Amino acid sequence: MRPSMDLSGKTAIVTGAGSGIGRAVAETLAGAGAHVVATDIDGAAVEETAAAAREAGGSAEARALDVTDKAAILDIAASLGAVDVLANVAGWDRIMPFTENTPEFIERIVELNYLGAVRMCHALLPAMIEAGGGKIVSVSSDAGRVGSMGETVYAGAKGGVIAFSKSLARETARHNINVNVVCPGPTDTPLFRGQPERMQQALIRAIPFRRVGTPQDLANAVLFFAGPLSDYVTGQVLSVSGGLTMVD
Repeated sequence: MRPSMDLSGKTAIVTGAGSGIGRAVAETLAGAGAHVVATDIDGAAVEETAAAAREAGGSAEARALDVTDKAAILDIAASLGAVDVLANVAGWDRIMPFTENTPEFIERIVELNYLGAVRMCHALLPAMIEAGGGKIVSVSSDAGRVGSMGETVYAGAKGGVIAFSKSLARETARHNINVNVVCPGPTDTPLFRGQPERMQQALIRAIPFRRVGTPQDLANAVLFFAGPLSDYVTGQVLSVSGGLTMVD
């Protein structure tokens, strides 16, 4: 029998599911048959995500979660037990010159964009190992692969997610756990729409497909790594950038 994208009987937890890419990931995994635990720091927004997934025929529940809160991560891990899929999507940035970054801003960026994913993996891995396998998919950024003007600390944190995921993939392969990374290029999210119009248009002109990505474009890549079609793929980084970043 050929493998499919069917996730029936699987449980997936998605961080940053209140909007944008995270919401698309949560709804897509639910649409593929998984029971989705959608989490976000914005409790009201993630309730909307879970409701939309259920209205579309999927199975989903909402949990408020700040991935910079170590105790909250441990609590949710203890309450869930083993999950089959962990999708680390939560992330945030503000574009500004590196020299204008305050110490507090730098710490926030690293806590949210790097340590959030590290701590989620650390909390959920033991039960995943005991259960005999699972899939971890972290959303990094092409900023972490090639750099990005005005996002230097963010790029460093996202580059850390890539290196962390590759090393974790080596450690956990013997436990039948796949660890992979999806790197968005410019994507139609609130962060992108908050940039000056001239910058948005310049990015669009630079993309071979002449459009920015959609959250669904990214969710489709996460679904591939979360499902059985990627069972022999681990430690890989997939850029979803419309051809903007063609690098090894």
